[in-house]
Amino acid sequence: MKKFVSTAVLTLLLGFMLVLAPATASAQCTMCKTQVEASRTEKDGYQNYSGLNRGILYLMTVPYLLMGVVGFFWYRSTHQKKKQAGI
Repeated sequence: MKKFVSTAVLTLLLGFMLVLAPATASAQCTMCKTQVEASRTEKDGYQNYSGLNRGILYLMTVPYLLMGVVGFFWYRSTHQKKKQAGI
């Protein structure tokens, strides 16, 4: 029962986060944004700066993926130690 409650709470929390998250994320820092705006006014400026947003989002996800992988292996090793101990 306790596991069901924690799973339900986690599911509700994830649902609220997805509902409250914006549909599209513009992940430009202020320096990147000013650079793109300045170069758009020039002749050889960016025509489409969505690639810059994608690059920033890509760079942002790498640390989270690494933390997730480390957390997964940590959880798995802890879980295996508990099984071996007979808990």
